Order: sequence, then structure tokens, then C-alpha cells
Amino acid sequence: MICSNNLNIDKILPLASPAELKTALPLSERQAAKVLADRKTVEDILSGKSDKIMVIAGPCSIHNHDEAIEYAGRLKKLAEKVGDKIFLIMRVYFEKPRTTVGWKGMIYDPDINGSYNIKAGISFARQLLLEIISLGLPVGTEMLDPIIPQYIADTVTWAAIGARTTESQTHRQMASGLSMPVGFKNATDGTVQAALDAIKAAGSHHSFIGITEDGYTGIFRTSGNAFGHIVLRGGDRGPNFAPEHIAFTKVAMQCQGIEPNIIIDCSHANSAKKFELQATAFHDAVKQLSTGDRSIKGMMLESNLCAGNQNISDNLKPGVSITDACINWEETEALITGAYENFKTK
Repeated sequence: MICSNNLNIDKILPLASPAELKTALPLSERQAAKVLADRKTVEDILSGKSDKIMVIAGPCSIHNHDEAIEYAGRLKKLAEKVGDKIFLIMRVYFEKPRTTVGWKGMIYDPDINGSYNIKAGISFARQLLLEIISLGLPVGTEMLDPIIPQYIADTVTWAAIGARTTESQTHRQMASGLSMPVGFKNATDGTVQAALDAIKAAGSHHSFIGITEDGYTGIFRTSGNAFGHIVLRGGDRGPNFAPEHIAFTKVAMQCQGIEPNIIIDCSHANSAKKFELQATAFHDAVKQLSTGDRSIKGMMLESNLCAGNQNISDNLKPGVSITDACINWEETEALITGAYENFKTK
């Protein structure tokens, strides 16, 4: 028989269904209640019912279990100190979009050696998320592969759609069915229109094909996600966190009937990809908040135990990113504590 299909597929390996993984690694009722309560907090911040500011902080990407848990423990202690003003969410990213090629994250290559043991990677991700929730921290992550949410989304408080996928209809449809608030990053060139289109699209009803809990394909019909918002991360034209950028974005959102809810990503192009400059964007956001601009609902920091980044090797330094460079824990704590002290006086 002449075959015309799968000509570039070397191998197809079986993968547990979402239901099978959730049975093996269940979300307890107490954990589920925690996730729902944390999502409600984010929704209240976005709707203006709460005057708290959310800060999503954590490694550019997770690559080590013990280091992630150590970071989570530190962030939890800080969250207890600043919780009346700042809602801390741990950035727990397992998928890395690539412009060309490179390490794609722990879900795809948990052994960091090109073996792509995705079965182990998905289990690793879910187990770690459950552990962090048990510590009392909400988690945020980027939703990249449209199948992955069925495996982990029940644990997630806040989700992001990245700059490279904000224009994707597949991701807009997926976001319309996600159960948590979703932030859409502006395009890599720095323009915001694609993100605004995505917010409107994700807020609408959609029908699309996806994977069910049992691992079959099915037709998903969504009611729309009412809590889409924009994440400004800068672009090819430079940073976009200054007051004039916020003012422009607010007007653009209002003209399209979108609630002007903005998160400032202090990394990426907003820091010229220099981790030392994240503080500049963070301080600017705090200053704008202090002058009464409530369209800024939060900030994001790429932060790790230790500063900088490193190339993948057999001798990785503990606590140092293997993707984008991060600020260290001491600076993270100082920035968040400083913001808290500022907000307390207002």
C-alpha cells in the first residue's frame, strides 16, 4: 500500500491521558479551593474590587525541582509579609517558545539532553505545581501547546499567552475556554493591537477541536474568558512601560471597549534583555501606581535564586537560569518589599 501520511514522523509514542495523570497526581479538594480562591483574588484586582497589586515573580523557566521549591518557600514567606497590599504569584514556566531552535522547557526535555522524555516532563510539571500550591502559593504559567492545559490548568491561578502566540487564533480560542484570567503579551515588535484583538477574541464564544480528559479528540464550545488583559513587555522599538506608553495603551483599550487592565513585564524588551534593568521598569511602575494610575494591575519579574544565566552543560551552577537572565532573590525581595512600603503610605 502506498503511504502518503506521516512521512516526516520518526516515531509515535503513547502518552497518558489527562484523566490518567490527574488520577495519579490528583488535585485535592483543599488545593482546588485554594486555586479557585486565588483566581477570585486576581479577578477582583482586574475588576477593581480589590486595590491590591499582583506581582508575578519567578524563574524565566523551571529546570530543577529542588531549586524551584526553595524559591517557592522564600516567596511564600515574603507573600505573608506583603499580602495586604501585594498579591504574589510564582512564575512557574515549563514551556519555552523558540524563534528558531533551543531548549523547549521541562515539559518537553526534562533531562535537558535532547532526549525529549515528554511523558516524564508532564508528570514533573504537575507534581511540582501541586507541591507549590501545597506551600500556599498561587502559580502562573504560559500556555503554549494547546494540549498541555488539559494536564495542568486545574492548578493554575494566572496564565499568559506569549508575544509569539498572541496573534494565533488557536491560542485565542484556547484562552476563551481557560478557567483562569489570561494575560496577552504585546507583539515582539512592541505594538499592542494584536494583544487587544486577542483579548476581544478570547472574550467571545468559540468552537474548536481539542483533547478531552480521556484523551480523545472532541469539540469544545466555550463561553468566553471575561478576564483577558494586556501584558506590556516592550518590543523591537524599545520599552513600553513609561507613563506615555501606559496612557496610549489605556486609550487604545478604551476605544475598543476593553477594560484598561495592564501588567508590566519588567523583563524582555522592557529591560533590553539585561536583567540589571528590570528594577528600572519595576520602580517606574510603582511610581505610576503611587500617583494614582490604577490601570496598572501588576508587574512581572524574571527572578531566580541567583542572578544571571548560564549555558546548558553537565555542570550547572545551582539557582542560575538556563534561559533568560534573572535578578537574584535578594534583589527580588528588596524590590517587592520597597513597593510594599511605598503602597502602605498611600
